Amino acid sequence: MDLATRVSELTPSLTLAIDSKAKALRAEGVDVFSFGAGEPDFDTPEHIKAAAIDALNAGFTKYTPSSGIPELRAAISEKFKRDNGIDYKPSDIIVSNGAKQSCFNAILAVCGEGDEVIIPAPYWLSYPDMVRLAGAEPVIVQTTQENDWKMTPQQFEEAMSPRTKMVIINSPGNPTGSVYTKEELRAIVEVAAEEEITILSDEIYESLTYDGAEHVSIASLTPEARDLTITVNGFSKAYAMTGWRLGYLGAPEKIAKAIDSMQSHSTSGPCSFAQKGGLAALTGSQQCVAEMREEFNIRREYMFERLSAIHNVSAVKPKGAFYMLANISKLGMSSTNFADRLLSKSNVAVVPGIAFGDDRVVRLSYATGLDVIKPGLDRFEEFCKTL
Repeated sequence: MDLATRVSELTPSLTLAIDSKAKALRAEGVDVFSFGAGEPDFDTPEHIKAAAIDALNAGFTKYTPSSGIPELRAAISEKFKRDNGIDYKPSDIIVSNGAKQSCFNAILAVCGEGDEVIIPAPYWLSYPDMVRLAGAEPVIVQTTQENDWKMTPQQFEEAMSPRTKMVIINSPGNPTGSVYTKEELRAIVEVAAEEEITILSDEIYESLTYDGAEHVSIASLTPEARDLTITVNGFSKAYAMTGWRLGYLGAPEKIAKAIDSMQSHSTSGPCSFAQKGGLAALTGSQQCVAEMREEFNIRREYMFERLSAIHNVSAVKPKGAFYMLANISKLGMSSTNFADRLLSKSNVAVVPGIAFGDDRVVRLSYATGLDVIKPGLDRFEEFCKTL
């Protein structure tokens, strides 16, 4: 039996492969220090869990509207106005099973056979495969460490063709931690507007910025930017709700209606009681978000100081998210070879940069405690000294 072409062309996940190796070693009793985590190591705040528990106890366990419960869509609409300066009506909001599904829905709704989607690299590893599953072609734009891993308007323009349908911007970014400034985003919008290219703005890390960096939503810049942009966000990173699988997007009315229709035929609505937790997250105290960000910042400072002190390794201090790229190109190894040997010889797990479209780097996450980061970086440094 032959599989569909769209499936056979998918790229296996290197992050899962590294994670599987690390777990196998742990199962054998080996002390492994892992920097592969893409999720906060904090528990979901109590008031959010309580809201979901109350919903369960009240019997709120049935199907919900495919686009999400009305009160949550209304709260997200208010959040967009209050925090992002974007006027999305509740009907422009679609709640999904995670921000990943929101991204996939957006790409499926806009892109098809023969279309091209511009993706700056290093990129979140799922973007290109989502594009391929939609029948479109990813066009990768290689950014530089010297420019803080951000795509310039000139690079964007040079990558465009008559087939370009969408550009994906992830700020703050995974795996780079880069945060685009308002001026940089305005320039991106100007290029996109020339050919009416849709902008997919993945803003899942918006609450995690440091050193005075300001998160700016592209759709807030101008009415034209709002009409071009699909804004994706969710609850996983800000509220440590990764397993709840709850994300959302705001989009122009025509696109929102199309995505609602698509979702009604795929997953239907998100988990009922998880949506009640999401409502509590948005409407309750945000002190939990501030406390997590403060702890991430302490880890970020420590990790950057340690990596910067290692001979022939360099890093850009990230201004957002909870990842850091270590440039290992001077060590004369591919990122996959480096990650494999680091795990087998030193029992330290990192993600090879080739998974994100850049073989010069490896990704380390500081979404794990200093009790892991400190000894893990000790081993990382000793391993680099042997090369």
